[in-house]
Amino acid sequence: MILVLAQAVLGAQMPMIFTIGGLAGQTLATNACFATLPISLIVLGSMISATPMSLIMQKYGRRVGFFIGAFGGALGGAIGAYGLYLHSFTVFLIGSFLTGIYMSAQGFYRFAAADTASDDFRPKAISYVMAGGLASAIIGPQLVKVTSQSMVVPFMGAYMAVIAINIVGSLLFFFINIPTPQRPAADAPKGRTRWQLLTSPAIAVAVICGMVSYALMNLVMTSTPLAVVGCGFTQNTAADVVSAHVLAMFIPSFFTGHLIARFGVKPIIATGLVILGAAGLVALQGVDVENFFLALILLGVGWNFGFIGATTMLASSHSPSEKGIVQGMNDLIVFGGVTVASLASGGLMNCSGGSAIQGWTAVNIAMVPFLALAGAALIWLTFKLRENKMT
Repeated sequence: MILVLAQAVLGAQMPMIFTIGGLAGQTLATNACFATLPISLIVLGSMISATPMSLIMQKYGRRVGFFIGAFGGALGGAIGAYGLYLHSFTVFLIGSFLTGIYMSAQGFYRFAAADTASDDFRPKAISYVMAGGLASAIIGPQLVKVTSQSMVVPFMGAYMAVIAINIVGSLLFFFINIPTPQRPAADAPKGRTRWQLLTSPAIAVAVICGMVSYALMNLVMTSTPLAVVGCGFTQNTAADVVSAHVLAMFIPSFFTGHLIARFGVKPIIATGLVILGAAGLVALQGVDVENFFLALILLGVGWNFGFIGATTMLASSHSPSEKGIVQGMNDLIVFGGVTVASLASGGLMNCSGGSAIQGWTAVNIAMVPFLALAGAALIWLTFKLRENKMT
């Protein structure tokens, strides 16, 4: 329940920042191609923080890591607000990078849910924690509407709200009780090397599917506010579209774990990839407000199935002593892919054509090769496991 509340309260800052980050960047950057660079810096900060954050939690426990994450979020919000006050894109980017520390810590909420869960309850535990994002999907965009123009400097009020969210939300972690993993004895057998872990079929495919699901979701979502406003709609409409998207990301979490328990993890991941493809097809059909809403809702559902499925597969593919290394490597690779996607998002949206429509089209076409990669990896794993059973 504490992790669910943390996802709901602290997690509200992510839809806030993803809604206004590109729009704020567009007002500060000298080149429109760099409008989404603040979001890219958040993801880069998350990628770089992933491995040390995982090792800190392995050594000192989840609570310490989560407090560090909330501090990073508050500091990032403060520096971001100061960058807006100075009208300095450089300072604003530094704040965005530090916000990535929080994003990295939030990524471990799902793993923390699995720490003390039984094998049967693990996918449900992960799913319930992810469902906490349902509240953040409502709180975040509504706070954007209330705060983004509340001060003389546009968007500065929203970043002040981010500071408050981190301070208040961090109090939850005083009540969390997840045992710190025991250190292995000196004579305990050594676990697998990083390379052996990464080349394990189930781990490799879980990492690929998790990366593709998250990267494609980020690729499209990062461009959405720019596309919505660029096609003649208001910032409030953009916030509503993002809100619908984030709701779609987390509402399925109430039953995703049950679906995984009933049908298996691979069919759910495959379903997620198909839904992500459907989101791209809907987006390519037009730029009416209905297209934006439906495409972003499908994008959220596809991410949920693909990412929760990949997390469940990963959590079941390593021993407790390998947890710190595997989870750190996973989030390093996943958020590395997300960093590339968010960087590409701004370039595709603003610099691949002469209009917002051409840019939006380029963003959605870019999904195709990565969906093909994840689909091929999942098919390969299915045949690989079948071969192993036969032998």
